[in-house]
Amino acid sequence: MKTDLTFWEHLDELRMVLLRCVIAVALSACIVFCFKDAVFSFVLSARQSPLLPDLFTPSAHIRLINTELTRQFIIHMMVSAYVGILLVAPYIIWQVYRFVLPALRANERRYSTPLVCISYLMFLLGVCFSYFILFPLTYQFLATYQVDVQVENLISLQSYIDTLCFLCLAMGITFQMPVISWFLGRLGILSRQVMRRVRRHAFVVVLIVAAIITPTTDAFTLSIVSLPMYLLYELSILLVPKRR
Repeated sequence: MKTDLTFWEHLDELRMVLLRCVIAVALSACIVFCFKDAVFSFVLSARQSPLLPDLFTPSAHIRLINTELTRQFIIHMMVSAYVGILLVAPYIIWQVYRFVLPALRANERRYSTPLVCISYLMFLLGVCFSYFILFPLTYQFLATYQVDVQVENLISLQSYIDTLCFLCLAMGITFQMPVISWFLGRLGILSRQVMRRVRRHAFVVVLIVAAIITPTTDAFTLSIVSLPMYLLYELSILLVPKRR
């Protein structure tokens, strides 16, 4: 990409980047929609994780319901779009990095390719953590929680999908912490000494963010989320270079 571009030429380059990303997502979503039955079977399987025993009352009897005529079709399209974005995420990230490469120094450009790969892998790791551990615990707790035995839980399909997507996205972004910290360290914005000095403050922030992410109020689920987040912070300290 050229570096001697005018402001309007940069805007035109940005427009082309966005256009290529939109086209890639649209094509990927169409392909995923063709396999919507298998995809949705996988999505619904998140209610009970094979990695964890049932820690709460079994919720297999809890039914998912739909209350709108067009909602199931719309949700099929939404899930196809979400999965499509996840599949073409490496391409999207690469397009964004290609756009910002001219603003980086020569010694920073060689880190772009491994940074893109590691960032995507960490995002997938966060999504898997949410799918296999966090969401099943959340669903088991909320789906079986009752203010009174006379009140039956009927979970809407929209609510199920919204919660699953929110938790997967939140944990995917959270798992970017080591990558972002390393990148900021290479730019000289962040240092290991600073991160060690604010470690106690970071722990409090981790608890606050974990409380926001988790829809439940029990301490067990909060610890399940906050523990890996704090471990990611400690890993970030090791990855960030010392400031001389």
